[in-house]
Amino acid sequence: MIAGLLAALAPSLIVLLSLSGLISAAETSMTAASRGRLHQLERDGDRAAARVNRLISNQETMIGAILLSNNVINIGASALTTAVLTAVFPGATGALIATAIVTVLVVVFAEILPKTLAIARADDVARTLSLPTWWLVRIFGPLANGAQWIVRHTLRPFGVNLDMEVDVLAAHEEIRGAVEYHHAEGLVESRDRRMLGGVLDLADMDVSQVMVHRKSIAMIEVDLPPRELVAAALESAHTRLPLYRDDPENIVGVLHAKDLLQAIAEADGRMDDLDIAAIAREAWFIPETTKLKDQLNAFLKRQTHFALVVDEYGALQGLVTLEDILEEIVGEIEDEHDPTGLAGVRPQADGMVMVDGKVAIRDLNRAMDWHLPDDDAVTVAGLVIHESQTIPRVGQTFIFHGHRFEVVRRDRNQITGLRVSPRLEAADGG
Repeated sequence: MIAGLLAALAPSLIVLLSLSGLISAAETSMTAASRGRLHQLERDGDRAAARVNRLISNQETMIGAILLSNNVINIGASALTTAVLTAVFPGATGALIATAIVTVLVVVFAEILPKTLAIARADDVARTLSLPTWWLVRIFGPLANGAQWIVRHTLRPFGVNLDMEVDVLAAHEEIRGAVEYHHAEGLVESRDRRMLGGVLDLADMDVSQVMVHRKSIAMIEVDLPPRELVAAALESAHTRLPLYRDDPENIVGVLHAKDLLQAIAEADGRMDDLDIAAIAREAWFIPETTKLKDQLNAFLKRQTHFALVVDEYGALQGLVTLEDILEEIVGEIEDEHDPTGLAGVRPQADGMVMVDGKVAIRDLNRAMDWHLPDDDAVTVAGLVIHESQTIPRVGQTFIFHGHRFEVVRRDRNQITGLRVSPRLEAADGG
């Protein structure tokens, strides 16, 4: 009789544990599956991926149905085993033996084993189990919704409102986190990580953070004799040059080198006959608060690569080009007229780095693979002033963000040269 009872128990218990294991695998795989890959598979016509995406879109109902069905099966397995074993071992002994056996079997074969497999192959397992999970949600979904209704109304008197929007990471922050994680795992190269991060940063950065400051703009007096103006244009490494009259703040147009060459050709080389004002193009002024992403779209729409940046009072602050924005993504773009390496950054034999104060923090970080913050300042000099809350004297030394900054040059109130150490932990071998 005992053998018969145990023989009858075994198949039922195996079936229940198998169903519980499949449900556990479905729960883990559905929550761990890659949303991006599944959406791409759905676009490619994968019906299983489409079912997974529909299930995930109503995750609360899906999880509720899975938990409800899984608990029903596990409780049923426990009750069945207890009923059989109490018949074999009367009293509390049978119940204790049943509890121990079911606990071990459920934990190992219905939880750990299927969930381990589901985590290792989340996308494949989710697609394989999508159809039975869909039926599971159809059957137990209404019961799960009823349970959720009870939970909400039970917690509401305590000030917990589960109907409010869930505070989740923005999509681009989720992508950034994935990139950083895979970089730490060695699956994404540093250059690719910087490029992907640069794309994500475009929506958060203003043109003021990448523009060429007005003090560094190469511009030409429009009323110069044509021959002198052409000579000045040839000396410049830039193809687009702002033209001003009387005051550098008074920009009256932009001279394009190609337009100048065409005008010289049409004048048969008689440069004194050139009408520079007629050649110049209208200047495009943009506010300094313009986001890089918006300005990139504006460049593409207007089919121009050059804009002058002004503040809220209309005063010239700098200029920004399409190349400046692209460099935030791909890094420094150099041509035959650009100096080799990052201008203003000169590594020394002792490991220190001589840095001009006007060098942008983002450029320095890229060149040296550092992580200096650029939230409160654009240039290295601005960072030192911000952190020290003063305009330092030559010879003063500060330690910020793991680096030592020594002021080596100063022009009036402007820091023009600094000596910066590598990360102090790295220097100390820590």
